Amino acid sequence: MTTCIPAGSGNLHYSVALSKGHGCRKTSWVSGIALKRSTQKELSWSCGVSKFLRFQRFNFSQSPFGDNQKPLRTVTSSCLRDGSTKYFDFAVIGSGVAGLRYSLEVAKHGTVAVITKAEPHESNTNYAQGGVSAVLCPSDSVESHMHDTIVAGAYLCDEETVRVVCTEGPDRIRELIAMGASFDHGEDGNLHLAREGGHSHHRIVHAADMTGREIERALLEAVVNDPNISVFEHHLAVDLLTCQDGSDTVCLGFDTLNTETLEVIRIISKVTLLASGGAGHMYPTTTNPPVATGDGMAMAHRAQAVISNMEFVQFHPTALADEGLPIKPAKSRENAFLITEAVRGDGGILYNLGMERFMPLYDERAELAPRDVVARSIDDQLKKRNEKYVLLDISHKPREKILSHFPNIAAECLQHGLDITRQPIPVVPAAHYMCGGVRAGLQGETNVRGLYVAGEVACTGLHGANRLASNSLLEALVFARRAVQPSIDHMKSSKHDPSASNWWARPVVPLALGSDAMNRVEIMTREVRKELQSIMWDYVGIVRSTTRLEFAEQKIGELEGKWEDYLFQHGWEPTMVGLEACEMRNLFCCAKLVVSSALARHESRGLHYTIDFPHLEESKRLPTIIFPCSSVQSTWSSRQLYRQPL
Repeated sequence: MTTCIPAGSGNLHYSVALSKGHGCRKTSWVSGIALKRSTQKELSWSCGVSKFLRFQRFNFSQSPFGDNQKPLRTVTSSCLRDGSTKYFDFAVIGSGVAGLRYSLEVAKHGTVAVITKAEPHESNTNYAQGGVSAVLCPSDSVESHMHDTIVAGAYLCDEETVRVVCTEGPDRIRELIAMGASFDHGEDGNLHLAREGGHSHHRIVHAADMTGREIERALLEAVVNDPNISVFEHHLAVDLLTCQDGSDTVCLGFDTLNTETLEVIRIISKVTLLASGGAGHMYPTTTNPPVATGDGMAMAHRAQAVISNMEFVQFHPTALADEGLPIKPAKSRENAFLITEAVRGDGGILYNLGMERFMPLYDERAELAPRDVVARSIDDQLKKRNEKYVLLDISHKPREKILSHFPNIAAECLQHGLDITRQPIPVVPAAHYMCGGVRAGLQGETNVRGLYVAGEVACTGLHGANRLASNSLLEALVFARRAVQPSIDHMKSSKHDPSASNWWARPVVPLALGSDAMNRVEIMTREVRKELQSIMWDYVGIVRSTTRLEFAEQKIGELEGKWEDYLFQHGWEPTMVGLEACEMRNLFCCAKLVVSSALARHESRGLHYTIDFPHLEESKRLPTIIFPCSSVQSTWSSRQLYRQPL
């Protein structure tokens, strides 16, 4: 019989493991259940993630909601209201390419709720300039794309996943074109294919330097016109709603906060897709939009999902350095302006402020080296020369070509007094992409039944230790599509229980605190957020060390404790929700996952570079797995809101 996790079921923590025999690094702040330890073979991506994710499941013949409950009824209307509860067949958290593409497919089979924290277009997809990589040229091959992906990923990629994505990618591009997405074409009438760092062929499909915006436009247009899809703007997903069915954790939906009306709405769904993007705002400078605060990763971890490879944080080597612009922006940007990889792919050259070209000193591929190499090289130059930024120069190329390929970048720079056809662009590394996330199988499935993941929130094994340029939109498209059929199958075998909405305590908006207390809490939360970002940049950045990581772990724990104490001393209760407080708890949760994962990897591989273990170790070529385990004391950010300590 299914039993709902009751409030007060205890606090939980996790273990981090690279492989059996490497020990288990434990701390006391992340929720979960004890999962069976996997053998080294099972931990290998190439062994098949789907099999790994199923190892803890048991056979059961009863319905997902038990046989001893009241008769269940299937909900087929677009939305049933029960006070502040809404029922859907499918619910999607996130409105980027993964969430929208998935929604359009499953909407053919049932009702869909799409939850987005801001406007639907405000996602990492919308900011993706470079394009989508796919094998569309006769001289290119799937094997070549696979090789480039695996080399960039420092041989930590799952080969089966890489093959699936590289093989299915071209069809996903053709589907977008059929839906109305408009990409650049050459004079011969064929798609214009660009080349970016790490790629051996021209295979980047793009729409000038605004590819993500064009894909988002085409998908949103289709979503708006689909009567089966309901879009909830300005809704923050707070926590997943989970129950236990024997040894299985089952996801039955999630709670949301309307950040404009401050109404809490409970979404009960047969299937949930997490497509919530990354966690760039753990760091002070990021190319990610303000919504990227690690919400999906943190919610999934609190709901007992397995997490993987969180140490691999990609820093884009070339974000626009505002302090190097002739005319400074009037106010600080919420997210850094990205200078696409394609600028270097088109012949852009990196110089230090002494106008010395430096990339050939670090790598024979020079400016076309993978992102992790370029970012570390820039970081080294900045530290050695005590400078704030370097210069990326494309001005030696024809003016017309620059303006046609990079109109958005040219316009942004010109607005601040810089003509990129005549002057170099000041650039600096910025947090850009999470290669780790919620561990997913080949169909986007997780170890939590009814919960699927796609896009940056997922860790599919494609990126390994470093993402190859323009593989992110590709992965999102492929896995959003692959998650469709198993989601439909799960939906058809599930039924809504009208009483399910009452199984969990509801979140509370803290109106009772009063405006003075709320103002103090909000001011404190903003200060703590900046302090956490500084700790992550200073101690968990591009170049790391064990001492600095351990110091970060200590400082983050102290900062979190101070913040929680302050909240609760000012009348905050564990079930209370607010936008800034929820984002803060998610940032804390993700930051701790990154630090613990980084401490567990005793080698330098891809995006994780530590001076204490500066070399690759073949014996450690395994994913970092974060397993939930036994009950101990944990913090507020690491528990589902309705699961409070005894």
